[in-house]
Amino acid sequence: MKEKLKYFCKNHLNIESVGIAHIGPYKELEEILKDRIDKGYYTGLEEKDIKKRVDPRITMENVKSIVVCLFPYFSGNVKKSNISKYTYSIDYHIIIKNKLEYICEFLKNNIDNFEYKVFVDNGPLVDRYLANISGLGYFGINNNIITEKYGSYVCIGYILCNYPFEADNPIDKTCIKCGLCIEKCPGGAILGNFEINPNKCLSFITQKKGELSKEEKEMFVKNPSVFGCDVCQDVCPHNKNVEFTNIEEFKSNLIYNLDYDEIKNISNREFKRRYNDRAFSWRGKSVILRNLEIIKG
Repeated sequence: MKEKLKYFCKNHLNIESVGIAHIGPYKELEEILKDRIDKGYYTGLEEKDIKKRVDPRITMENVKSIVVCLFPYFSGNVKKSNISKYTYSIDYHIIIKNKLEYICEFLKNNIDNFEYKVFVDNGPLVDRYLANISGLGYFGINNNIITEKYGSYVCIGYILCNYPFEADNPIDKTCIKCGLCIEKCPGGAILGNFEINPNKCLSFITQKKGELSKEEKEMFVKNPSVFGCDVCQDVCPHNKNVEFTNIEEFKSNLIYNLDYDEIKNISNREFKRRYNDRAFSWRGKSVILRNLEIIKG
């Protein structure tokens, strides 16, 4: 059944990277998460209950395995873009959730009493950890998951299910530790020991609500991004000469820039109407406008 699953994903949905993660509980991850919280590396966007993050059975009582899929989104470098590459297309949550639901329909038709839960960046588990233990990629020193073909320009989705797929093994590999991501990070968030302080990450700062500190505003000088930050990925040697996405939805209907005058002069309702299907819209107009105003000076 595992081979049928991977064949279906590759030949019907263009999903090349499919792995199976075991259901834990993930004791090693639990220690890492506790250490991060003790050090203050917590933004408030994460699941607060560590037990939920390390034990899939809390989310789905009868879970037997986890199907993990990677979705490459790289569509090229655009010099004057002011948003992160993963937001160029229609919201990746929409794209990935639709494809995961197709996978589940296939499995329902082939497995008796198949049950599942689908997550795209909205579940309690640590998706990068799942991608790693299921053999789909290895960690960069910037905490991104790296693949041989698409580098770290990948989104992650996963399916908790009640079918006991055989788990895959992680790749025994890390990045080359060149230090470029540490050197170039606008906020100094990458600490060099496979740890990051997300509170200093510009991607987080661009999504943070409210008034920003002087130090946070100064990050925009180094990388004038309205939403997200690609610096640590763009300087990474593992991302040189990576292949473009093979998924059509990440190649069409692209937006590269948000315009200050446009955003300033439309209402919140109109902002939602125009951009509700884009990943950068989730924090609303006010955060986007604030960032544009900081960049504009």
